[in-house]
Amino acid sequence: MFDHQDALERLDSNADLIEKLGYLHQMLKERFPFLDRIACAIHDPKTDLLKTFISSGPETPLAHYQARLSESPSLLEIVEAKRPRVVNDLAIFRFSQHDHARKIDAAGYRASYTMPMYSRGEFFGFVFFNSFQEAVFSEDVLHQIDPFGHLISLTIIQDLSALRTLLASVKTARDMMHARDSETGSHLDRMSRYARLIARSLADKHGLNDEQVEHIFVFSPLHDVGKIGIPDDILLKAGKLTEAEYELMKAHAARGRELIDAMLGNFDLGQQPHIDVLRNIAELHHEAYDGSGYPHGRKGDEIPIEARIVAVADVFDALTSRRPYKAAWSNDEAFTLLRQLSGAKLDPDCVEALIANRGEVEEIQRRFLEDPLGA
Repeated sequence: MFDHQDALERLDSNADLIEKLGYLHQMLKERFPFLDRIACAIHDPKTDLLKTFISSGPETPLAHYQARLSESPSLLEIVEAKRPRVVNDLAIFRFSQHDHARKIDAAGYRASYTMPMYSRGEFFGFVFFNSFQEAVFSEDVLHQIDPFGHLISLTIIQDLSALRTLLASVKTARDMMHARDSETGSHLDRMSRYARLIARSLADKHGLNDEQVEHIFVFSPLHDVGKIGIPDDILLKAGKLTEAEYELMKAHAARGRELIDAMLGNFDLGQQPHIDVLRNIAELHHEAYDGSGYPHGRKGDEIPIEARIVAVADVFDALTSRRPYKAAWSNDEAFTLLRQLSGAKLDPDCVEALIANRGEVEEIQRRFLEDPLGA
């Protein structure tokens, strides 16, 4: 009765998306040996950035890559047509002005099949099938590959939807807190993108793949969720906190971890891949590189890289944002202070990664301007 083995049962496991994609790729490659790479990119509608997310196959030529969809006409055509695209000879893109096309060609890929991904009718990314051989994507092959493309899309949607449900619930709680706190939406939009910028810059050194970089970006806005439990007279105090008040404020880091764990339990997401990134960001973003931070006094590499990244992103945006009790600092002033804190409060690599990408920092600031109330 139980002799049959479900070929897709591993998709129901707690493996991360890269492992699931690798398994599907292995299955397809048994049928289509010429299928050398499967990759997915996801789209951020707030910035129009198309970002590499997960891939399976040889070393990806587009690791940690991003580009504006509006500046990628060949991909934009797919979205506008709402149809997949077959290119059986990628030589037509050999002299393209776009970096991603040149890199795919330089890596030796000769044919591609690109499927747009949609969730509830909204575009959210692409699935790419690539081969080192020309003219391999016949109608018969495409007919068999299409269901797998949709399966990959649904697998990504399932994993991301669970997290988005959790994040929406936490965001609702944060929005309630924002009625009391000056750190509002634009701050979170900026600092989360600074965090992603730093993570992408340090990805090779710290072994972060694109999926991990994306989780740092997605989870970083929840760094101060523990402030929900801080009394108004402390949270909103314009002057310097007393020693007793400061101790209460410091409790938000541990409280954040407790809230996250409670919500993960309520949503049955405690075993979700990469969920420790969220826990670490909420609990450990106030640890200091020299060990003088809280709640545990960790130092250096004892602090997870995601917490060190978020610390720099958060401090920088706090410095360059206007608040009721201070004017906004210039980027130069903020960079100077970050370097003074480097090696003491802040991770030197994270500081330099942010400063080295000043152009992207300024683009984030232009796109997510503060409102007149200092949000």
